Amino acid sequence: MKIASWNVNSVKARLPILLDYLTTTQIDVLCLQELKCIDENFPREEVEALGYNVETHGQKTYNGVAILSKHPIEDVMRRLPGDDADEQARYIEATIKGVRVASIYLPNGNPINTEKFPYKLGWMERLFDRATHLLSQQKPVVLAGDYNVIPQDEDCYDVKAWEGDALTQPESRQAFRKILNAGYADAYRTFTPEVNYTYWDYQRGAWQKDNGIRIDHLLLSPQAMDCLTEVGIDKKPRGMEKPSDHTPIWVNLSD
Repeated sequence: MKIASWNVNSVKARLPILLDYLTTTQIDVLCLQELKCIDENFPREEVEALGYNVETHGQKTYNGVAILSKHPIEDVMRRLPGDDADEQARYIEATIKGVRVASIYLPNGNPINTEKFPYKLGWMERLFDRATHLLSQQKPVVLAGDYNVIPQDEDCYDVKAWEGDALTQPESRQAFRKILNAGYADAYRTFTPEVNYTYWDYQRGAWQKDNGIRIDHLLLSPQAMDCLTEVGIDKKPRGMEKPSDHTPIWVNLSD
């Protein structure tokens, strides 16, 4: 089962690219982030016409996550537990063919001298709690999404250019490592030594110069890692007309 994660940066604006990706790759499960629309405005009919089931957790103008699957989507949970007052649509989780899959849009956290950075760190602590709970069930788990964390210096074309940014702060990286240390594996980093990126800014020719960063991650439980056969990053969507600034990252799990 091939599972991918992609921050589409507005599903309406990227619909032609999304439909092309689904058609050409025949991906089994696609976790989307930053839909920027409410549930009712998600292009459900167009996606379902390609044979996908759709579950969304949307929000007007901002955020929003979804899971698209060629297989039945069961036991859907919307919102990350731990803060009933948090109204931002950043988390959806479901079971697909025995694999627990989450689509995650972790807060950016900038500027770090505002309330946005503590919100990011608090959100990551809640994610850690949920991630460890899922581990306790001893089943395959894939935590897919835009984590807004550059885990290591080599995951960035120029780490000095990102000094002072929430994505490289020691607290952000420590919170990310805490999830890994609990028992998850960063699938891309574990499977391949190659340096590759999932995000390129729209400015200053970043895409053309390959001035990218790796902030989209697939974290796998030990049971999921046992099934891992391939990992990849699909760069084609980023090079298309009017693309998202992110591109899909994927894993293939054997049955």
